[in-house]
Amino acid sequence: MKNSLMVLILGLIFCCSRVETPKNYLALGDSYTIGEGVAESDRWPGQLVEDLENRGYSIDSVQIIARTSWTTDELVLGVLETPTLPEYDLITIMIGVNNQYRGRSLENFKEELEILIKLSLKMTGGNPSKVFLISIPDWGVTPYADRFDGDLIADEINAFNLEIIQASQESNIHYIDVTELSRQAAQDSTLLVADGLNPSGLMYTQWVEKMAPIIYEAVND
Repeated sequence: MKNSLMVLILGLIFCCSRVETPKNYLALGDSYTIGEGVAESDRWPGQLVEDLENRGYSIDSVQIIARTSWTTDELVLGVLETPTLPEYDLITIMIGVNNQYRGRSLENFKEELEILIKLSLKMTGGNPSKVFLISIPDWGVTPYADRFDGDLIADEINAFNLEIIQASQESNIHYIDVTELSRQAAQDSTLLVADGLNPSGLMYTQWVEKMAPIIYEAVND
């Protein structure tokens, strides 16, 4: 009985010691990452940090390199031109919707995404378990897209996401799909902000509910 109790206590100590050290998080992206149209507290990176901390994964610092309308090449430049920490414990990448919107090629997207992945791996000490690729949401279901071909947008978004999936597999990093969640905005206007395009804090919450368990398990593996 005493031996079993001691094993349990040691196990709890070991478990807690794995997550109590503060970590550094870098979020890379575009308007989705900066939360265009929502309060700072409603941005999904902030909600993700809160969720992870509730699970016992302490985030010491959060850095966001993102800007509305950015494409992959602009994000690459943003990363190269922005002062960063020597190393991060967690990096998320959500980029590509503006590549699709501007009619950029899949080949161009793939090349620049590979650069972003290499930069991210360098900033995590070469550890692929710390890097997460997030799928591109489908803006084609939003009221803003009424003047566009929604089916074509969906097909193109799916094609870009296939490139993201392939890149994640080739680099052995995690891929998290939030695209299907984004498509729920077709039936629920509360998932969008007033501009009828960008996600609301509620939609970001749904994304985080999908992301957080996957990220937490990976960074604590």
